[in-house]
Amino acid sequence: MWDRLLSISPWHGVTTTVIGNCGFGVAPTRAAHRKLILQTLEKVEGMSLDALQAGVGDDWPFETFPQYLDTLEQRGSAINIAALFGHTPLRLYVMGEASTERAATSDEISAMKKLMREAMDAGAIGFGTSVSVSHNGYAGRPVPSRQAAVEEMDALVSVMGDIKRGLMQITIGRDFSTRHMAEVSRKYGVPVTWTALLSHLYGPGGHRKQLDLAAEQRRSGALVIPQVSCRPLNFEFTFAEPFIFDVMKFMNELSQAEAGAPGTRRRAYADPAWRDKLRSELTPLFRNWWDRVVIAWAPSHKELEEQPLASAAATLGKDPVDLALDLALANDLQARFRMAVMNFDETEVAELITDPNTIIALSDAGAHASQLCDACYSTYLLGHWVRERGTFTLEQAVHNLTQRPAETFGITDRGVLAEGRPADIVVFDPKTVGPGPLKRVYDLPAGADRLVAEAHGISAVVVNGQIIRRDGKDAVAANDRLPGRVLRSGRAA
Repeated sequence: MWDRLLSISPWHGVTTTVIGNCGFGVAPTRAAHRKLILQTLEKVEGMSLDALQAGVGDDWPFETFPQYLDTLEQRGSAINIAALFGHTPLRLYVMGEASTERAATSDEISAMKKLMREAMDAGAIGFGTSVSVSHNGYAGRPVPSRQAAVEEMDALVSVMGDIKRGLMQITIGRDFSTRHMAEVSRKYGVPVTWTALLSHLYGPGGHRKQLDLAAEQRRSGALVIPQVSCRPLNFEFTFAEPFIFDVMKFMNELSQAEAGAPGTRRRAYADPAWRDKLRSELTPLFRNWWDRVVIAWAPSHKELEEQPLASAAATLGKDPVDLALDLALANDLQARFRMAVMNFDETEVAELITDPNTIIALSDAGAHASQLCDACYSTYLLGHWVRERGTFTLEQAVHNLTQRPAETFGITDRGVLAEGRPADIVVFDPKTVGPGPLKRVYDLPAGADRLVAEAHGISAVVVNGQIIRRDGKDAVAANDRLPGRVLRSGRAA
């Protein structure tokens, strides 16, 4: 809401962004729920609450989703915006805080369907949701969408089937499987795209089984499209908000306890018995994880920075868990660790990104900003997978960054350069294009930090015929009249 230039996506040649993924967003929202929505984003998306409150402010000029789209349109943006209708704010709007606790009644589902139709009529390009066990909101409670029954999901997708427009985007979990996705896709003729299919996520060879399943579903008449990433998933985390471990029940319970009694975390981290429990729980979930963790920032022990945690622990004669928690406690829980979570096997990643039934995506731009920076995946694809590895031709990579996603999301007038089409253009040098190194900056509201990477080899970014970036610098200012548009489904833009 506060960054009309939508950095850093345009730095890397993005001219249209899709918001509302995973079902998170800020509309519809009643005034009484605004703080809870921001607290949910703080927890589940790793966003600074101080930055959110300072950036969004107290006077929201919208309540409903149509009003939200109008607000975005009136404010303007450097690049185009297409919006999914978010399941989490929808459930909170209809059910209140009970949305985090139970399934909806038939009357509540009917109310949600009406709001879904209202959102689609206003220009939403589809419906975003999540049933991921890692998606926990304020005080460790499940985000509202996780409590939705299959019948509720079916009812909301049926709205798009009725108007023959829109797609479903879902972050996968046990309660709404790829089988359910195929069923609703066939039933209503609605595409379903899910996140995330990554190397190592499903165990040895698991990615291949998912690709085979996607092909089988396509043959059966369902359009189920896994989203894949072309980059290794590297997270920076702290033990103040250890988002990366939220799949572990006892860590989530600790988050809930901390919300009610601040200081609970510190006491747990200092407790030898609690440390033993963490050790035993980590092993089956994060195989060989010590070898993939680096000490990124620890002011109390600068000499250990950029060292692998396992080797630093061995040198000091400590267990890695003990060293990690000792560093956390010595640095007010702000010591940072960097972990290659998954997607680091390039042979498997190559299979994922070249499969005809997947779509390359997952920038997470705007979310997890202090933990990772994958908004540079477009330049990484062009630099690493085209120039360095030769996995794609340049033409194939450009297609995967333009026409393929535009067609998937039903953005009908974008994705190709043709007479009469909007002039969204990126001018780049194939010999030098790529992302620069990650760096941490403190430019968010309230001085909050984020990770960014500049782009190399991009000489111009053009949106709707206007140059917005030239030679790595903004060619427009945040207070200018900006060329980006809200792309509303069912309407040429």
